[in-house]
Amino acid sequence: MDYNFYLFAIVITELLMLAMLIHVVTYSAFTRDQKQWYVFTFVAVMLCAAAEVIALLLSGHGKAVIVPLSIITAIQFSITPMLPVFFAGALGMRRMIKLSGSLLLVHALIEFISPFFGWIFYFDANGTYFRGKYYIIYEAFYIVSLLFLIGSLIMVGRRFKHRDVLTIVMIPIVMLSGIIPLVFFKVYTDYIAIGICAALCYIYYNDLVQQDAKAKLVADQKVISGMQEHIITGMASLIESRDAETGDHVSRTSSLVKAIAENARKDGVYADKLDDRFISELCALAPMHDVGKIAVPDEILKKPDKLTAEEFDQMKLHASAGGTVIRQILSGITDEEYLKFASDIATYHHERWDGAGYPEGLSGEDIPLAARIMAIADVFDALVSERCYKKPIPAKEAYEIIRREAGSHFDPALANVFLEHKEQ
Repeated sequence: MDYNFYLFAIVITELLMLAMLIHVVTYSAFTRDQKQWYVFTFVAVMLCAAAEVIALLLSGHGKAVIVPLSIITAIQFSITPMLPVFFAGALGMRRMIKLSGSLLLVHALIEFISPFFGWIFYFDANGTYFRGKYYIIYEAFYIVSLLFLIGSLIMVGRRFKHRDVLTIVMIPIVMLSGIIPLVFFKVYTDYIAIGICAALCYIYYNDLVQQDAKAKLVADQKVISGMQEHIITGMASLIESRDAETGDHVSRTSSLVKAIAENARKDGVYADKLDDRFISELCALAPMHDVGKIAVPDEILKKPDKLTAEEFDQMKLHASAGGTVIRQILSGITDEEYLKFASDIATYHHERWDGAGYPEGLSGEDIPLAARIMAIADVFDALVSERCYKKPIPAKEAYEIIRREAGSHFDPALANVFLEHKEQ
């Protein structure tokens, strides 16, 4: 046997198991129980590999090494068939462990008794290793442990709905590829194969756990999104109930912003910003654009006549109030990016392209894109709808107003998109 190759293989195995051990100890996604089984697995592989190489190096060095060699070999022969049990424990197969654990403990007892009678192995007076008359007992237990591992992997595959079946198949193949050279050609590749299998089990299980965690995160996100939509719809409905004459203003403006955004992207206008997520969030949050009206007194909100300058100043406060209300409602149940998006629509949809709007007098592209789209939809729907203070005007006239105020009130590029696709 090429001892240099063998020692190199053992060093690689030990380093691999050490790396896996460090990873599992510092890993936060596994439970304490899962971590313990993987620690048992990796330490056991390291211990067995080290025991085998020590036994081979000491073998043939006289009577003085017989006792330590017997103990080391008994430990190795006892633990090796237990490795599949550790694998199963790490993979969460608790019932399988109980089924096989007692059988393998009996085997461990046999291994420690064996040196006294030479049943499975023995050392001659020179300390040279020999297989015993009943070495087949060890082989039988080893085969049973391999079958146990294959059975455990099949059960794990069923448990995880046969995801990543290729890895399950590769584990016993790698294991056998390390054992066959040892049995037939006396080439010691068994422990590096076992070490690789231990790493594959860990990678396989970790990947499945991560997939399930991701699926749970997606499900939780859907619940949160549903909560957000209910809050948005509820707040919009509340505003409509106070300002009943606006009717379906929020639903119509939601349809309008969607049409403007989708057609702008088709026409290459702000296409780099108008991705699917932007449009989806714009449509979902558009109903909250007037949520700040909750802070406006009824006598102003429902006044049938033209507002005085003082009353209009109070009405204008609904824009900045809207941003504040949204942050109070959604803070803590969504991320900052989503919160800012919603707040921008409510706060800035009355800003003007020329800087003459409110509440901050922003101009041009300093006005958030979502608010610029919202401004066109909001004004157009207000023009063609009946309000307590006005009659509706024909759509033709409303389009002309949008055209005339493009570049002053509205983003000219977006206004052009709106007019180009007015049939929608």
